[in-house]
Amino acid sequence: MTGKMDSLLSVVGLKKYFPVTRSILGVFRKRIGDIKAVDEVSFQINEGETFGLVGESGSGKTTLGRTLLRLIEPDGGDILFEGENITNMKKDKLRKLRRDMQIVFQDPFSSLNPMRRIKDIITEPMKIHRTCERAEYSSRLKELLSVVELPEEYAYRRPYALSGGEKQRVAIARALSTNPRFIVLDEPTSSLDVSVQAKVILLLRKLQRKLDLTFLFISHDLVLVKNVSNFVGVMYLGKLVELARSKELFIKPVHPYTNTLLSSIPLVDKDVNLGSKYKSAILVDAPSWHNLPPGCRFASRCPIKRGVCLEKIPELIDIGNNHFVACHLD
Repeated sequence: MTGKMDSLLSVVGLKKYFPVTRSILGVFRKRIGDIKAVDEVSFQINEGETFGLVGESGSGKTTLGRTLLRLIEPDGGDILFEGENITNMKKDKLRKLRRDMQIVFQDPFSSLNPMRRIKDIITEPMKIHRTCERAEYSSRLKELLSVVELPEEYAYRRPYALSGGEKQRVAIARALSTNPRFIVLDEPTSSLDVSVQAKVILLLRKLQRKLDLTFLFISHDLVLVKNVSNFVGVMYLGKLVELARSKELFIKPVHPYTNTLLSSIPLVDKDVNLGSKYKSAILVDAPSWHNLPPGCRFASRCPIKRGVCLEKIPELIDIGNNHFVACHLD
């Protein structure tokens, strides 16, 4: 979808369902349905670019990111890394691939072991994946601390002695320690102060240019995603509802849900179309995960729905200029 010739990662019809069960006689549990956290999702990420993924909390963004790395096992579809299907890859082969695919988690306070020294946290992946010789651990550690702009002496500190921004820099250094090509950034700045957020984003952009990294950037911050992404996908209740180049998505949003999200931005610039006719769209709660409507999942909240929206799930189709929308409206 987003440049097949240069795509590093391709996702085709990816699914991840979580069973919903009910207790029977207080002993047995019966499966009564599924939470379709990721449902038939397809997209591509070009090498050296950033793919932004946005949506409300609970839309399936984090589940999608972790499923791509097979930290969560998919239930269907295909994940291709450099053209190789890794969906059913054996564990020994997948372990080697993990050197190229890393993740920076949302909360640096819980993603780092508070009892371990920074030097041990950063060098552990090197030892597991054997990315360098034992004699090189020390020099590689110093290099990584320098890359994320932390003083050398921090190597002997523990996470509880660091600020939130410093912890996240350690998490980034840990992800970089295996020389990856693709990194999932799962809301890497959401738990940080605004001033610290800006510094971490600048660091990530600098690292991307210097190391030729490819990012999946997950966030609910639309303005941030606009500024860091080449392509943006909008996710709602497990489905991608719109996908386009960043500039086009924010100037010419098509899907009612995308327009509604943009109208929620309190301060916007001239490069964001507010989509004023959708400002009052979300007036009701989203449907329950395990009781989804038969048609478009946004239909119950959409101000311009039609009969077909309540009956048929719209497909993600190309409306031109690599702009994809899942909507029955013309």
